[in-house]
This record gives sequence, structure tokens and C-alpha cells, in this order.
Amino acid sequence: MISSAKIMFFMILISGVAEAARLKDITNIRGVRENQLVGYGLVVGLNGTGDGKAEFTSKSIARMLDTMGMKLSTADIESKNVAAVMVTATLPAFARAGNKIDVTINSIGSASSLVGGTLLQTPLRASDQQVYAVAQGGVLVGLPSTGGGTSEKGHPTVARVPHGAMIETDSASDFSNRKMFRLTLFDADFTTASRVVKTINQDLGGKFASAKDAGTIDIVVPFNYEGDAVELMASIENLDVSSDTKARVVVNERTGTVVIGERVQIQTVAISHGNLSVQVKATSSNQEESPEIRGPASTSGKTKGNRVALFQKSASVGDLVKALNALGVTPKDLITILQTIKAAGALQGELEVL
Repeated sequence: MISSAKIMFFMILISGVAEAARLKDITNIRGVRENQLVGYGLVVGLNGTGDGKAEFTSKSIARMLDTMGMKLSTADIESKNVAAVMVTATLPAFARAGNKIDVTINSIGSASSLVGGTLLQTPLRASDQQVYAVAQGGVLVGLPSTGGGTSEKGHPTVARVPHGAMIETDSASDFSNRKMFRLTLFDADFTTASRVVKTINQDLGGKFASAKDAGTIDIVVPFNYEGDAVELMASIENLDVSSDTKARVVVNERTGTVVIGERVQIQTVAISHGNLSVQVKATSSNQEESPEIRGPASTSGKTKGNRVALFQKSASVGDLVKALNALGVTPKDLITILQTIKAAGALQGELEVL
């Protein structure tokens, strides 16, 4: 929670002018995505900071040595220099055999540190249980340095191996010969989808794109781009489209952050919150709604100073929040007021509380 003695309040107003964004920044191509890989492995060479006599670690060591021609019972194995770990990686789209990717290592036993260890050969599988990469190499543990030395007050049981995994299998793809592509919007919106279709068709000079719903656009490959879909998508993904968004207010009570989207307006409403009086009403001059905010009263019944904010234009959440912040309203009270306005149906937009 944020102390009322020192208000840490931040407000972000999203500009009412929609900025054009590249199509590649607001959509993705169906089927062109990353895949998650995971594997179980052993980190050796630790300086007494390993798992010790953990049963699964002992079994793993015994099985590893057995493949090397040395048979041992798990009862004979107790090493504090070995740690059992889970290895994770992300397989990029269009991955090809021989490329290298980074891996992340997480201890799953009682090891206290992975500093100085080496990850032994670990197969990495996808959800289909097929091996797509093999990881191995010296682990790097990022720890804060103090006074020229290394402090282990960080998180020494998580490490990385940069370029530590070799991709073994090509990702199946016949991208260049596809006859149709499907784009999906990151944020589904009918207006944005319509604009995307119009922009693509204007660029290609025909009706090649069509919207299936608020988040899906299908594109038929034109005759002159058959067999050259890479060139087609390179041209399309750099088209500028003005994306549309809903009127939305996002508040975070823990940090006191308020993010206000465009077109968020407040209808006529009056609020009483503690000693604070808030009224949004039509002015006599132009009959447009404007907020009037009165600060808390003193013990004598008089208002403290001139703590009144009056606007002669249409009231927006931005105007209201700025005025309330000028009067010293805490983020907690501000969020409560916004929630109350929304509950009364006077906030024209979505209110999301994190």
C-alpha cells in the first residue's frame, strides 16, 4: 500500500490521436510461432552445493554411469557436487538443425547453488515428446557484485547457458508455397480488422484479404506472388494501420498507477467521498459536462483554501484525475472514486483494477 504522507501517483493519458502501427506489430501469422522445450538433466562440478543424497539425483547419476559401462547401486552414490535440474528453452519459428539457442536451468532438488557447474548432455522435448534440441555447457549464474566480490544473496539456483542447446531437427514448413495466410490480431477489434483488410487490399490492388471475425483476417496469395510468399508477407507486414482501442481505465492500487485510454468520458454524476465533494454537471455557458471538486472542510466548516477545480469543457477522466491529484487525493481514494463512478454507470469505458 502507498503511504498517504507521500503520494506516489502516476497518471498516463493515452493520446486521443491514433498512431499508425506496422501490421507486424499488431498481428501474427497463424502457424508461425515459437515452441517451448523442456528437459531433465544434471549439473556437475559444484563445490559442495549440490543435492547430496536426494533419491532422484542418485538414480540419475547411477543411470548415467550405467550408460558409460559403470554399474553402481544408488545406495553407493551420495554426491554434493551434482544437482538435478529442469532445462527450458524456446524453439524459434523456422528453426533449422545446427542453430543454437539459449537455455535456462532451474534446480529441482536441495542444491543451494549452481555456481561453477556444467550441464551434461540433456535432450529437450516439445509437447509432442519429440527431441528437437540437445543442451550442454557451463552454466552462468547472475549474482550481484559488492565491493569487487560476488555475493550469493541473489538467486544462485537459477542459471543460463547462452547458446547452450544445438537444434537437431528442422521445423516442418512449406511457407513459400502456401496459397493462403491467416493473420490474427493481438487485440481483437472489429474496427481494426476492417482497417487491416482495407489497407491490404489497397496495397495488393484487389480483394485478396477478408475479415472472418474481429481478430482474424484471411489473405489469398495473388497470382503474381505464387511460390514467393516470403516477398508477399514482407510487403504486407510493413503496412501502416491505425489500430482502434476500447475506452479503458486501468488502475493499480499497489503502485498508484492510473492509465487512461482515449475517449473515456464521465456523464453527469455527483459523489460524496469522506470530506470530499465531487460533482460533474453541465455549465450554464455551453451546457457541456464539467467536474467541480471541493476539498475537505476544516473544523470551522470553511473550505481549506481555494481547493475547488472547475472546468468549462467536457469532463473526461483525465480532467477529473488531474483535479483530484491537485487536491492531494491519495491513490486509494482515487481508485475508490473511479470504481464508484463506474458502478453508477457514469464512466463511459472499461475499468480494470490490477
